[in-house]
Amino acid sequence: MRSPIARHMKRIFATFSVAVLGITLGSCSSERPVGGPTGPAAAVKTTRNTDYVTPPVQGPVPRNPDARMSSNFPSTGNISFSRVPSAGQYIAMTFDDGPHAQNTPRLLDMLRARNIKATFFVVGRNVDLYPGIARQIVAEGHEIANHSYTHRLLTKLSDDQVRQEFEKTRDAIVRATGIQPRLMRPPYGALLQRQREWVHADYGYPTILWSVDPNDWQRPGSSVVCSRILAQTSSGGIILAHDIHAGTVDAMPATLDGLLRKGYKFVTVSQLLTMQSAGAPAQASAEPKPLPAP
Repeated sequence: MRSPIARHMKRIFATFSVAVLGITLGSCSSERPVGGPTGPAAAVKTTRNTDYVTPPVQGPVPRNPDARMSSNFPSTGNISFSRVPSAGQYIAMTFDDGPHAQNTPRLLDMLRARNIKATFFVVGRNVDLYPGIARQIVAEGHEIANHSYTHRLLTKLSDDQVRQEFEKTRDAIVRATGIQPRLMRPPYGALLQRQREWVHADYGYPTILWSVDPNDWQRPGSSVVCSRILAQTSSGGIILAHDIHAGTVDAMPATLDGLLRKGYKFVTVSQLLTMQSAGAPAQASAEPKPLPAP
């Protein structure tokens, strides 16, 4: 028989082992709730940790090569794009719905460190709220584009209302940056073919969709956002992400570095559009994003 002291020490060791095992598993698992004997556990709501700061990357990071190429894409031909067949491993990184007061400046720091130029599809009312951040986007060599003023579902609006959405955003961008946007992405990727045609005819905006969607609006966690983008990306792709979500911005260092290490070269969407191969049809459709739950 074990002595009382031995039994006590065994209980302490067992408790310590379970705690260590739980920490180890928790750090490697996905962010989905662990199922119990009767099914998935209910999600636990937690308060936001406003003190969290993204840890700085240790050591040198991969650097995107300088993309000294034209952004004057042809105004004829396709009016919708989800990817662009191109020679070479060129891709375009795009961010929707900003600018955001905290997330967008953090993201700009990450992009600058890697010499990456992205395309920002901005919401007009956010440009009016944060014109200084919009100016910084342009000053650092990124492309700024039209994503409507209020992020409403444009297929449910009249033509006059759609015009107001795009024109108010265009005016906000010009006030903040002095730049006329040349591209448009409809909220949720939803725009009727008839609408795409008259928007292109009246404003010269091609409809820019995407070939890579990590569904980051569902906030699956930074590691999931990263792994989805790395798995889905291929040459000529247009990657969709949202700089209004802190978790998406947290995912960017590992995502951008992973893509650079795979040999991809980042360009803006306009630069990508100039690479359209003669006679090669651009894929012109993407599944619209589902509307977020209210």
